[in-house]
Amino acid sequence: MWIFYALLSAFFAAVTSILAKTGMKNMNSNVGTAIRTIVVLFMAWLIVFLTGKYKEIPDITQKSWIFLILSGIATGLSWLCYFKALQIGDASKVVPIDKFSVVITMILAFLFLGEPLNAKTILGGVIITIGMLVLVL
Repeated sequence: MWIFYALLSAFFAAVTSILAKTGMKNMNSNVGTAIRTIVVLFMAWLIVFLTGKYKEIPDITQKSWIFLILSGIATGLSWLCYFKALQIGDASKVVPIDKFSVVITMILAFLFLGEPLNAKTILGGVIITIGMLVLVL
């Protein structure tokens, strides 16, 4: 089931890039990011309340709060940089560089989460890196 959601994520991320690039013509990228963030915030809380999951909020640990807040800061910085790059660059070049985050995530997951790093993972990371470089250069 996770593959289904991952594929949907990839599809919506692609659509996001095209819609954002089109929507940000003649406007500041930070304003575009702020508008997008408001929409995401509204949608996320709507789903939380419609599914009744808001009842679980008191059960969140302090450690989870800290890491979720840090993750939110990283997401905000990523979106601000992504929207600026998308505004001034070609989507077909910005997006592959943005998706290089896959390789960075693999390295960080190995270093900080103890996830396995094997020949298949390394080969996949190298192929993604080469693909990104081919598309960008």
